Amino acid sequence: MRRLIAVEFLSLDGVMQGLGSPDEDREGGFEHGGWGAPYAEAIHASRGADGLSETTAYLFGRKTYEKMAAFWPHVPDDNPMAAHLNATEKNVVASAPLAFDWHGTRALTGELDQELQALKNVGEGNITILGSGVLVRSLMQAEMIDTLRLFIHPLILGSGKRLFGDLPVPQNLTLVDSETTSMGTLVLSYDVVRKP
Repeated sequence: MRRLIAVEFLSLDGVMQGLGSPDEDREGGFEHGGWGAPYAEAIHASRGADGLSETTAYLFGRKTYEKMAAFWPHVPDDNPMAAHLNATEKNVVASAPLAFDWHGTRALTGELDQELQALKNVGEGNITILGSGVLVRSLMQAEMIDTLRLFIHPLILGSGKRLFGDLPVPQNLTLVDSETTSMGTLVLSYDVVRKP
């Protein structure tokens, strides 16, 4: 059975917006895009970034998928992340129709909890969510995420979209691994404690 892992890159104050490039996500007037770029090399050298070999499928929300699909299929496969993303099964949760030009992509069109359980029941390894904050929040509320892998950068942005919003009840986590990169990014893996 596969596990559902959410991988998130955050500032210390929990902002997940605009990690990669200055114009990646300006929604809400966000002006700090590209804040994660200086930390990337140290993250790639960390063991926390080694999840590629364990990932046998990806899960995306619509917005994240559209941004990823516009970029990664055009990156040569000598980039390990591109090679893995382009070759691995991709699933997209979306309420509106999408054009799937990215090889190996399919939409989850039925009841999300049933679709995800069916995905988890097939094969081994992890189903990895990259970004997709709205989706992650909804799956946390539905108690469907098994593990959170958080890359917390030594930076306070002060504004932007935050990963965690209101949850109906508190959520307990168990720390299963931790590491600090050479640039001070904390790499934390937490298993989600299921309520009895």
